This record gives sequence, structure tokens and C-alpha cells, in this order.
Amino acid sequence: MKAELRPGERLDDLQINDYYIIQNPDKFCFGMDAVLLSSFAHCAPGSKVADFGTGTGIIPILLTAKTEAAHIDALEIQAESADMARRSVQYNGLTDKINIINGDIKEASSLLGKASCDYVITNPPYMNNNHGLKNPELPKAIARHEILCTLDDVIREASRVLKPGGHFLMVHRPFRLIEIISCLTKYRLEPKRIRFVHPFADKEPNMILIDAVRGGNSMVRIEAPLVIYDTPGVYTQEILDIYNT
Repeated sequence: MKAELRPGERLDDLQINDYYIIQNPDKFCFGMDAVLLSSFAHCAPGSKVADFGTGTGIIPILLTAKTEAAHIDALEIQAESADMARRSVQYNGLTDKINIINGDIKEASSLLGKASCDYVITNPPYMNNNHGLKNPELPKAIARHEILCTLDDVIREASRVLKPGGHFLMVHRPFRLIEIISCLTKYRLEPKRIRFVHPFADKEPNMILIDAVRGGNSMVRIEAPLVIYDTPGVYTQEILDIYNT
């Protein structure tokens, strides 16, 4: 099948299952955080998954390659990104497993149904209005700053969409960890696994991976740190394994 590309778009090889993704580098391209999150999420066979803020569809495509989840509803508010995601899904022949929905995270429980999913996965905007300068390009600003939804919006709707015992998986920044945990417990999502991601073994973490369970008991496991680089420009073996599986 020939990819249907708009001006400025390109077709990128994901190096897994012969899958590709359509992206526009002038708008927004996925990063390592999405790849790490897709490997952190151990979706059970036959499960139903929701991806909040799917962008161009990277997480559902990778989850289809790495797990046996039965169906993934991927929600994206920006029409242009949702269109790219939908065309990528079609190009990869995944329309029977992935459904791209152009809609608002704040309305996720209305769009997807309450207690309808086993997993909710999200790579949300990391910055609120008090954190850093906003990118002048609106698509990039929306992806990085809480312009169209807040952390509270994301977690509230995840709790509503999840079945009892369902998992909420998120990648975020460590400097917001206290706020994140407070918001999770507010909506009865109990953190069960936390993993810090470090650029180098001797540097402080710059990402955090969190797995919380709806209605779970209060007990959390801090997993071994995930280190990105052995030396500048040289990935650790674990990162190479993540990218190759």
C-alpha cells in the first residue's frame, strides 16, 4: 500500500513488525518517552486499551507490535494529528485493532464509556502554565504544555474509563511527582510501580514511568533505574533491547 502523505509529511520506519508512522517534523514527532512507555505497559492478551493524547498514533502502533491487546481506542484532540494517526493505522493494516478518535481527553469517559477499559495509557503534556516558555508553534505547544487539558483532567478521566482493577500507565517528569501521586490517589488510582529514567547513571532522572491501579491497595514498588546512555551517544544495552523488541 502506498502511504498517503500531505505536504511536509514523511513516512518513518519504526523498525518493528515492518510498521511505519506518518509524521510532520514541522509539527511534532514522537520521542523516546513514547517508546519507553510502550515497553513499560504490559498489556494482557485480549485486553481493551485507551491511549489519551495519541498524537500521530505511535503508542497504539507500538503496543500492537509488543502486546496482544485486543483493541486500542486512541484519543487525539488535534484534527491534523488524528488524521496522520488514522492514515498510519490504515497503512499498517491495523484498522481492526486501533480506532483513532478525534476528541477531547476531558470528555473521554463520555466518548469511550465509563469502566470500559483494562488499561489507559498516556504521554501527556509535561508542563503547566508556570513551567517554561510555550512553543510558538501551537501543535508543539499543545503537546508540551497543559493548554487544552490539565494533569487533573487526564487522571480524572482515566479513573472513570478504567474498570475496577484496571491499570493507568503514564510517562511524566520527576519534578511533578508529588503532584502526580496526590492527583492519582484523589481519583482512587493507587501507584503500584514507579521507574525513574536517567540520561546517565550518575545523573538525576529526567523522566518517570508510573503504573497505578484503580482501587488498588496502598503498596508501591520502585523498580531499578532505567539508564539511557553508557557514554554520550552510546545507548545502554537495556535501551537497545527496548528498541529491538
